[in-house]
Amino acid sequence: MPALWIGHVTVTDEEAYGRYAALAGPAIAKHGGHFIARGGRYVQFEGKARPRNVVARFPSLEAAEACYNSPEYQEALSHARDASERELMAVETDE
Repeated sequence: MPALWIGHVTVTDEEAYGRYAALAGPAIAKHGGHFIARGGRYVQFEGKARPRNVVARFPSLEAAEACYNSPEYQEALSHARDASERELMAVETDE
């Protein structure tokens, strides 16, 4: 069953976050993920608004989890930790 990786982000250091983005994209692609939304227009209905919202589709929840735990993504994440405030989750789809 496919899964969506959903991130809500406030970037606090553009330069460092740029290093994260440059490394995260290839790590996500390596695990079969592809972006379906990155930073587009949005409407916040409930909860805390974040100016950047990202959705990536993976072939499975296991692939999304493997990506997050991979050395490649963890290297990318090391640049984002002090450069952003973020929430990230993966959820299976009904597709």
